[in-house]
Amino acid sequence: MHKTSPHRNQRLADQIQRDLAELIPRELRSPTLGLITLQSVELTPDLAHAKVFFTVLGAEPEYAAKALQEKAGYLHSLLFKRLHIHTVPTLHFHYDSSVEHGIEMSRLIDQAVDSDRKDEAQ
Repeated sequence: MHKTSPHRNQRLADQIQRDLAELIPRELRSPTLGLITLQSVELTPDLAHAKVFFTVLGAEPEYAAKALQEKAGYLHSLLFKRLHIHTVPTLHFHYDSSVEHGIEMSRLIDQAVDSDRKDEAQ
């Protein structure tokens, strides 16, 4: 089994993220897709697979994930032309809900603080 260094793995993940961030808006032109932002890319140690985590504004996450997964093969072929490596990982797109969770937690904290202030004022 071929192993890669963790630093090379991370550099490649970062490069894939940068390239996909350029390719997705250009190649998947649809107003119904909204604004897709890539959060991170995780590669398997053998570089065979890449989990691409994204968020989306202005569209349903399920719709965006389906559209991205349908174009994964095409995006893979475009990456192959850009990256000068022997094997380009298979792309797997996953919606990253952590941003939504963070916003919701912030809202709940703000509500709790406001409630405490109202209680103290009485």
